[in-house]
Amino acid sequence: MKWWWPELLRTPATAAVMKIQQDRPDVAVEVLPPGAPLMPELNLERVRVFIDAAGLVAQIPMCG
Repeated sequence: MKWWWPELLRTPATAAVMKIQQDRPDVAVEVLPPGAPLMPELNLERVRVFIDAAGLVAQIPMCG
């Protein structure tokens, strides 16, 4: 079971979300722009995709 996606760093957000959903259809995927407010709780059924102003993945997406 996959928990993180380092290969998606610097890829377009839409492509990243599709790949994560393909690999892990059991998790919710959230796309978060720069400066988005966050709740700090851990949730292993969620993957947050942090993007930059250009819409590219800015951090390695991982469950939590």
